Amino acid sequence: MINIGIVGLGGMGTVHYHNYRHIDGCRVVAAVCNTEEGKERAKKFGLTPYASVEEMAEKERIDCVDVCTPTYLHKQHVMEALKLEKHVIVEKPIALRKKDAEEMYALAEEQNRLLFVGHVLQFTKETEILREAVESGKYGKPLDGYFWRLSATPKWSSGSWLFDKEKSGLIPFDLHIHDLDLIISLFGKPKSFTYTSCGREGLPYKEAYRIQYGFDGLHVTAEAAWYNAGIPFRAGWRIYLEDGLIEYDGEKVVLFPPEGEAKVFDLKEDVLIPTGINLPPTGMFYRELSHFIDCMAKGIPSEWVGREQVLAAIEILENFRK
Repeated sequence: MINIGIVGLGGMGTVHYHNYRHIDGCRVVAAVCNTEEGKERAKKFGLTPYASVEEMAEKERIDCVDVCTPTYLHKQHVMEALKLEKHVIVEKPIALRKKDAEEMYALAEEQNRLLFVGHVLQFTKETEILREAVESGKYGKPLDGYFWRLSATPKWSSGSWLFDKEKSGLIPFDLHIHDLDLIISLFGKPKSFTYTSCGREGLPYKEAYRIQYGFDGLHVTAEAAWYNAGIPFRAGWRIYLEDGLIEYDGEKVVLFPPEGEAKVFDLKEDVLIPTGINLPPTGMFYRELSHFIDCMAKGIPSEWVGREQVLAAIEILENFRK
C-alpha cells in the first residue's frame, strides 16, 4: 500500500484526493494545509492537516508526496519531500525555469526516488488516439498541426498569484504548456519556434499568443489566450497527415480519410470520477494518477511524462518570460 500525503488542498489537491479514493494500492493519509479553507477541507476528508512536509513525514508513514500548491511553491515542496526520501508527484508546470526543474530531477536521482509531473493531457482518450495514429504511421507522416487552448480571463482568480508573471508564468505556463508537452511527446523537441502576442494597453501581461514550431517536414501552430470576452473554455487540435486528417474539436475525434466515410472514435471513459470542484466528472485524472501509482509500485519512471520531455518544454517556455 502506497501512503500519500497531499500538499495543498485547493482545487487540484481536492481533485487528486477524490481520484485516489478509487485507485487500488494507495491511500491518502494526511495533508499539508496553510489556509483555513484547506484545514477545514482536510478535516472534512478525515485527514490530519499539517503545517509542513517535514512535520507530516515525521508524524505519518508517507511513501509519496503529491504537491498541488501554486507554481511558485513547487520547488520548495518538491525538494523538501525528496530530501526526506519520498517519491513525488507535482502538478504542472514543475517550475518556471529549467534550472529549477533540473535541480529537482537531480535530487530525485540522488535520493533514488521517482519524480512525476502532472501533465494530465497525456492521459486523455483523445491523446491516446492521436498518439497511436502518429506513432503507428498508418496514415503516413504528419505534415501540419494546429493546437488551440482558449478561455475567458479567469476572473475568479483576479488579484491572485495566477496573474503574477514571477509566480505563475501566465498564459504560456498555465495554458499553452499542456499543448507544448503533447507536441513534444508526439514530434520531439522543435528545431525552431517563433511567437506573437497581443493584449489590451495597461495590462501587465499579454492576453493572446500564437506560436509557430518548426520540425523537419512538419509545421505546428498553437494558440493560447485569456480573452476579455465571455467565451466558454475550448481546446482541441487538428493534424494533417499524408493519408488523411484527424481532428479533436473538444467533444469528438474524427478521422477524415482521402476517400470514403469519416471515422468517429469512441471517447467514452471506462471510469468517471467526480472532481469535487467545478469540473465535470472525468477519467483523465484517474488514468494519470493510476499510472503514477503503478510506476511507483514497479519502481520505474513514467513512459508518458519523462524528464527530457518536461525539461524541453520548460526550456522553450522560459523564452516567453523575457
